Amino acid sequence: MNFNEIKQLIDIVDNSDLQETIIEQGDFKIIMRRAPSATGTLQPNVLPSAEPLLQAAPQALPPVPVVQKEEPAWGLIESRSPIVGTFYQSSSPDSPPFVAINDTIKKGDVLCIIEAMKLMNEIEAEVSGTIVEILVENGQAVEYDQPLFRIKP
Repeated sequence: MNFNEIKQLIDIVDNSDLQETIIEQGDFKIIMRRAPSATGTLQPNVLPSAEPLLQAAPQALPPVPVVQKEEPAWGLIESRSPIVGTFYQSSSPDSPPFVAINDTIKKGDVLCIIEAMKLMNEIEAEVSGTIVEILVENGQAVEYDQPLFRIKP
C-alpha cells in the first residue's frame, strides 16, 4: 500500500461516520481512530506504528521473514487460541471443566470455551492425545495464537 492509497483511506474515513477502522493487507496493518480536534470536529488519527510506512517511498515493501515458532519440549503439541477473548474451562461456573491434566482426548473434543464479544466459542482438540499442561487460568484474558494446552499425541 503506497502513500496515495493511505491518503485516500484517510479521506474516506474522514467523510464517514466511522470512529475506528482497521485495515489489513498481507503483513501490512493500519489502524485509524477519530480523536476530537480543537474545533470540535473529529479527525482520523493514524497510529504511530504506521508512520514509518507513510514516510517510505511508494514501492513494494520487502517480504517479512517468517519466524518459526519454537516447538514445545518432548514432542508436545500446543493447542493455541484462535481468537482474542476470555478463557473458560467449563460451560458454566457450576459445571465440571471440559478437560483436566492427564485426561485422554480425541480429535474434535471440546477443550474449553473462549468468550469474545459475548459469543461463546468452543475450542476443539486438533489432535488426539493426553492433556499434559493447562497454560491459562479460568477467566483469564487470552490473545490470538496464545498457547492454551500442551498435548502429548
